[in-house]
Amino acid sequence: MQQANAVRASEGGDNAIERITDNRAAHFEPFGWHHWPQSPWFSYQFRRGLGETQEGGGAVSEVFQAASRIDPGSEESWHVEWKRIADRNFERAGSAEAAGHIRTAMNCYMRAADYYRQAEFFLLPDDPRRLATFTRMEQSSHGYLRHLSPAGEVLEIPYENGATLPAYFVRAPFPQARQPVLICMGGLDSIKDEMWFMQAHGCLQRGISVLMIDGPGQGGALRRQGLVNRPDTEVPIGRCIDYLETRRDVDAGRIAVCGSSLGGYYAARAACYEHRLAACVSHGAVFAITDMWGGAAEDHGLATHIKWVFGQPSMKASMEKARAFTLEGHLENMRCPYLVMHGGHDVLTVSQARKVYDYGIAKGVDCTLRLLEAEETGAEHCQHDNPTIGQEILADWLADRFGIDQRALLPSATNPLI
Repeated sequence: MQQANAVRASEGGDNAIERITDNRAAHFEPFGWHHWPQSPWFSYQFRRGLGETQEGGGAVSEVFQAASRIDPGSEESWHVEWKRIADRNFERAGSAEAAGHIRTAMNCYMRAADYYRQAEFFLLPDDPRRLATFTRMEQSSHGYLRHLSPAGEVLEIPYENGATLPAYFVRAPFPQARQPVLICMGGLDSIKDEMWFMQAHGCLQRGISVLMIDGPGQGGALRRQGLVNRPDTEVPIGRCIDYLETRRDVDAGRIAVCGSSLGGYYAARAACYEHRLAACVSHGAVFAITDMWGGAAEDHGLATHIKWVFGQPSMKASMEKARAFTLEGHLENMRCPYLVMHGGHDVLTVSQARKVYDYGIAKGVDCTLRLLEAEETGAEHCQHDNPTIGQEILADWLADRFGIDQRALLPSATNPLI
């Protein structure tokens, strides 16, 4: 079946994140709350943290408290103020856990995890605080996961040459013996610990277990093992499927993959050649990396991170490597249903979503395009302004593809609070 839904979104231009709006006061844009118009990269990251509060990744008042103390021209200030509220929540989580106040502990651990992710974001790769902050973020995630029912599992999935892919497996809180699974991954800078707020939560509510991973170039795989990204993502995703097939609680015929942002390319490329996948979602579509960043110089807002992820000394060298990261000549090999979900005012790119969809349709791929409009919200990159609507669309589409009757499922929930 081929279908295009809500393709009437008023599209913003590509690379709109570089634009400084005429209104220099904090205000609302079609892509969401714009806190520091003269510092659009800071505003984008703040919008991301603010949106994730509604999925448990923070408290609105704390996020604005941090913003009130941040100097939008200082990356050091960014680190200090996010870490301040992260530390407060981490310490409160430990005290609550010791007192037996488990739900409070879980809430605080979840907030701390997302705050530490923010605190780490603008630190240089070789700053010793980066790994220390990342480690505390993971400790926060572990604190939350161990109290889930059923408890989340912290994994190291065998990869290659002795390396592993850090991952979390969370079983959906329903009694089915074998459940479908979504492999959740981020992109250039999003990591397994953020996937709860972007993909995983909605799937768990609908009876779909999740495997949240750090692939090559992401999270712990990059920070601890030096694994940089690769274009043939069917290899690491294949290792994840190998692992899932060993589990007695997984329906191996219903395994899907979703990638956010640059992960939209990673997921799609994997599904082109890993035909054990039953469905694929690009949560933010990328047809070709060089379409977006081919002309980017050393002053690009994410240049330091791009070079780190690509394992290259310069943006020029990174973009040379990036030529292999394209769906051209590959997408026609995809056999499973494919959802392209994208913000109609995505500040990084909108044209990439249409390019992926049009190419897929022309090649006979079962594609669905869902562009979110400004009025419904979720029109930002990866629905950072409203991640809940993104998860609702993504998880409902996936549940339908997996044949899940959500009305029959809910009365059997073992943990209705998830």
